[in-house]
Amino acid sequence: MGPVSLQVETEQEQKPEREMDCYHSLLQAGSQLENTLQQVSVSMSMKEVDGYIEKQVAYLSGGRGEDSSVIVTLPEYSAFSDIPEESLAKVLTYLTLIPRARQPGVKFIIILDRRLDTWTSIKTALARIAASFPGNLHLVLVLRPTSFFQRTVTDLGFRFSQEDFMLKMPVVMLSSVTDLLRYVDENQLTSEFGGTLDYCHSDWIVLRTAIESFAVTVKDIAQMLQAFGTELAETKLPAEGTAIMRLLSTHTDKYRKLKEAIRSVSKEGRHLLASLEASGREEDSLWDVRLDWETVQRLLAQLRGMESAFDGFFEKHHLKLQQYLQLLRYEHRFQEMELSLEHLASQEREMSSSGEKLTQTEQTLRDLDILEAHAQEEMVSAQIIILHGHQLAASHHYAMALILQRGNELRHRCDTLSNALRVKRAHLSRAHRLLLRLGQAQSWCDDGAYLLAQQLVDKFQSKEGAQAALKDMDRFLEGAPSLLSSGPDLLAVEFESVLTPEIQVQIGETFEKHTVVQEMIHNRQVCLRKLADKHVRPIQLVAPRAESPPRSKSPLFSPKHGVDGLKFSFDLSLPGKRTSRKSPASRKIEVMHDYQENRSSLLSSLEGEDSPDLLKRHVMRELIETERVYVEELLSVLLGYRGEMENPALAGLLPPILRSKRNVLFGNMPEIYNFHSRVFLHDLEGCLETPEGVGACFLERKENFKVYECYCQNKPRSESLWRQYSDCAFFQECQKKLEHKLGLDSYLLKPVQRLTKYQLLLKELLKYSAGGCEGTSELQAALAAMLHLLKSVNDSMHQIAITGYQGELCDLGRVLMQGSFSVWISHKKGPTRMKELARFKPTQRHLFLYERALLFCKCREEHGEGADKTPSYSFKHCLKMSAVGITENVKGDVKKFEIWYSGREEVYAVQAPTVEVKTAWLGELRRILTNQQKLLKDERCVDIQMPDHIRRSPPMSERRLHSAHTFTRRTFPHVF
Repeated sequence: MGPVSLQVETEQEQKPEREMDCYHSLLQAGSQLENTLQQVSVSMSMKEVDGYIEKQVAYLSGGRGEDSSVIVTLPEYSAFSDIPEESLAKVLTYLTLIPRARQPGVKFIIILDRRLDTWTSIKTALARIAASFPGNLHLVLVLRPTSFFQRTVTDLGFRFSQEDFMLKMPVVMLSSVTDLLRYVDENQLTSEFGGTLDYCHSDWIVLRTAIESFAVTVKDIAQMLQAFGTELAETKLPAEGTAIMRLLSTHTDKYRKLKEAIRSVSKEGRHLLASLEASGREEDSLWDVRLDWETVQRLLAQLRGMESAFDGFFEKHHLKLQQYLQLLRYEHRFQEMELSLEHLASQEREMSSSGEKLTQTEQTLRDLDILEAHAQEEMVSAQIIILHGHQLAASHHYAMALILQRGNELRHRCDTLSNALRVKRAHLSRAHRLLLRLGQAQSWCDDGAYLLAQQLVDKFQSKEGAQAALKDMDRFLEGAPSLLSSGPDLLAVEFESVLTPEIQVQIGETFEKHTVVQEMIHNRQVCLRKLADKHVRPIQLVAPRAESPPRSKSPLFSPKHGVDGLKFSFDLSLPGKRTSRKSPASRKIEVMHDYQENRSSLLSSLEGEDSPDLLKRHVMRELIETERVYVEELLSVLLGYRGEMENPALAGLLPPILRSKRNVLFGNMPEIYNFHSRVFLHDLEGCLETPEGVGACFLERKENFKVYECYCQNKPRSESLWRQYSDCAFFQECQKKLEHKLGLDSYLLKPVQRLTKYQLLLKELLKYSAGGCEGTSELQAALAAMLHLLKSVNDSMHQIAITGYQGELCDLGRVLMQGSFSVWISHKKGPTRMKELARFKPTQRHLFLYERALLFCKCREEHGEGADKTPSYSFKHCLKMSAVGITENVKGDVKKFEIWYSGREEVYAVQAPTVEVKTAWLGELRRILTNQQKLLKDERCVDIQMPDHIRRSPPMSERRLHSAHTFTRRTFPHVF
């Protein structure tokens, strides 16, 4: 992990304060709701009372006595004595917990209705109440039995036991309901006691059950909200965008489920409030109902408050995750752009600021144009990233400082690259201008030499001719380049920034050449002026003695000039002088200069350019550069197409079947890319300065190149799949993003094209390698290996098109050769007997030669629009090599040979397309049969060494092969 990623991670660990404030608000709201639930909820539910509440053993009618004491009624219940102590205690505890939860310290009054019971039952009930009642019991009002006998017994029994009961609880024995009204108001008693209080036990049970269920549900919701809030607060942010997206999706799903649960419990609470309101919230007699209504209303309000706090916290957390995902994507784009700009800057640094030659400088300028165009595209993309960063910052992104810093870094890199390219162009343009002016000066010097050489001597015999020649020379001198008038020193000062030792040498040579040509022109002008100033008479011309070759328009100072120097000589007979044969009075004017030294240096330079070593280096550079381009193209396909199949944003454009068949579409391209990017490209780059080692490099990685066999075998399936979905919007969108001019199918063909390119480049390297040079043998072996690989790939691609063969082709061994032939078939036995007829009706068959068998197939090609152009091969015959013999020569046709089977029971006359193909096939067949004979001999030697009692008989295949070979040698001595 780089420093940038560490910085991003550090910023993520510092949670925003507003998010933490929302989290604390959520926890506070949950705590308040839990406190309310503890205050209003009872620790026991109706389900825990064993159903005795439903049996109406005791109930709370809602009535109140003096001091607002809560009335607990125990009506007539025949099986009261059968109720277990524990169950009775639960009933009384449950009924007293409800008022105590609302009003701690409340007093209770028990109305014990035993008007139809006995004193024994009353005594037992009072004892059990005294033992089981958990609350502050203020008074026990007992309605004694109404029958005379039981009332008398009760009075007597109570009189004798009154002191015992009074010590435990205050008991008042009432004779009738009228006596009850002295202790409790009429409106606080139910109708069975002569009161007006409306009470329905079943409705009370339903309402109480609903209140308890609502409280439990609210408690569960509050706990879930707190748990989910804690989970969100403690979530550690992953470092991958896909994980963030999964986290966002998971959290959103949980949030929606919780919101649905909150809506459900809120709806339940509203229904409960409506039920309580229907029970008479405004009536003073229903004080308990009013308290229940207030409790439910309070719980709903606090639930809404907790929901609001949770919504605020989730919104902040969700925003943080989205911003973190935005930051990851922004950081990823930033790093990609940073690498791209660094690569461009590296290319700019590697590019020379000046060239030794004009053509080299012009090529560098063209390369700079391409680099600047690419850099401009990348800088536009960088500006888009910077603009996106400003948009994130404007939306109050929590990592605003980091985003702005990244934008400033990109802007600085773009400015640095732009300045470097501008400086580079200025230097190259200046160097180009200097070299162009030097070239013009040298061309002017060459033209001056041509002018001197092309001036005809016979025209100088007249004054007009000499004057015309002088004018030509004056006009030529007027057109001299301005550079030649500057001088080398002034030129060095003017172009000081681009001067290199090589350019300084060229400047020196140019001015030296100018000096020589200028001197030649001056000498010619002196001679011509003398002629123009004299009145000459016609003289007998002497043929010019030209020691230089015939004049031509080829450059005088070019290395390709055919002489070592330039030499003009001609004779002028001066007027008024007499000539003599012994002592000629002729004056010889000779203009001569030797450019041997300059020519030698230029020839050496040219020979350096055309030398085999330099040419090999050129080929090697081409091999490496094309390899780099190939690796980059593979990477763009894998990332821009194959990788985008996992992009959720493009899932709607991609047919589902393509996602499951991407390995069919792309084959093993990832394996090919890994080999070339991690291994082979580095091997080739290591051979840049030593091209002789590239052959060994290919041989060392020969096995790795077999990955292409798998790729090429899959190519027909890939092409078929591409034809079905080539118009898919997904591919068009990916091509648009990659800015590829060609479609995906063109890039899927790259591995096949690259495989054929290697053997061409190896041939070029061999072309410039002498026989005895180091590494030549390895180059030849590498070329042979690549050609063999191409053949193997081609054979394997044909093999996978075989249909109808019953069995596994891999059991036949490796495919050695394949090709199309004309075949005549004749049978020695059988009902057909078509030996003679078959000779005139050949069939076209595609033969596949394996290590253990020879297959005859019929080639089938589908025609028509949309048909698959890949041929298929329908299986016809299979000949086991253990029973095959061959006849190499057949009379009448040098391209024919015979393959016979099982002692010539079946004979196949095969006609090859060329003699070379026939020779190759016979050589391979001969090798297979020879190897089989050798194996059989070895087996016989083993059998001879074995004891007689365990020696095995020869297998049928050996007997057939031996018979076949014996017959072959007997009939055709040249056949194995």
